[in-house]
Amino acid sequence: MPPTMRLLSALLLCFSVSLAHAALPGAKRILFLGDSITYSGIYIQIVEAALIAQHPESSYEVIPIGLSSETVSGLSEEGHAGGQFPRPDLNERLDRILAKVQPDLVLACYGMNDGIYHPLSPLRMKAYQDGIIKLRAKVVAIGAQIIHLTPPVFDPVPIQDRLLPSGLETYPKPYSGYNEVLSAYAAWLLAQRQEGWQVLDVHGTMTTALAEARKSDPMFTFARDGVHPNAAGHLVMARPILAAWGIRIAADGMPDHPKGQAIFGAIVQKQTLLRDAWLTETGHKRPGVKAGLPLAEAQTKAAEFDATARTLARH
Repeated sequence: MPPTMRLLSALLLCFSVSLAHAALPGAKRILFLGDSITYSGIYIQIVEAALIAQHPESSYEVIPIGLSSETVSGLSEEGHAGGQFPRPDLNERLDRILAKVQPDLVLACYGMNDGIYHPLSPLRMKAYQDGIIKLRAKVVAIGAQIIHLTPPVFDPVPIQDRLLPSGLETYPKPYSGYNEVLSAYAAWLLAQRQEGWQVLDVHGTMTTALAEARKSDPMFTFARDGVHPNAAGHLVMARPILAAWGIRIAADGMPDHPKGQAIFGAIVQKQTLLRDAWLTETGHKRPGVKAGLPLAEAQTKAAEFDATARTLARH
């Protein structure tokens, strides 16, 4: 068995133990918010495909609206995107999204961009905290629930030649210890569980998986650019959600179903349509994002892919 598959099999063994304490969410309309990692959305596709495979009669509606480069802190480094545009701020579009989507449940994954790839600082930490608190308040105000996901891991190993040390005044390239910032953000989020927040630990799960893989391959990585996880990384990201909801998957991340790959393929097409359409419908300020179909047209086409996935799951 290849090292990556051994790793995933070991992770799934741990994952299966936690299913006994899991429960499906009571909400039906589920919105995912986040940055480029959520825009890519493989972890969301894994979750929805497995959910449909295991519960084909369920009526969950999954709506992914991640936006590349986005922050919840409202911060942007000088010269971002070569000076073409500042990082988009979730707060610019959040009210429109909540009003149009009217979700019952929001899952939010922010942090990777929020420290703007600089060393940890009290001001940037506070901006992140304030942004998360503001997001949470707006979701709660419409009567919805929110689940916070701790940020994924920043991996300096594959990009050592593109990093800068601590102690500099400016960071035109990422700080080499930037994962320490994300660990601090994750620790703060996890501490909010004491206040009744629902928080799932993506950061800790990825950290453990990365350490385990590097026992046999010191150069193993989930992200060749240090930031954006590959499919195996997204599978690890999905694991805390799957565990919380009691959803099974196969070792390769496909639904635990004889037709799992076909179900997953239908959901990929469905979510891509909906993501692009909802981004266009709700609006944003990031240049270069593919325009989606008119929402009604996209929803009609997405419903066909959804029906295909559910038919496959029933047989």
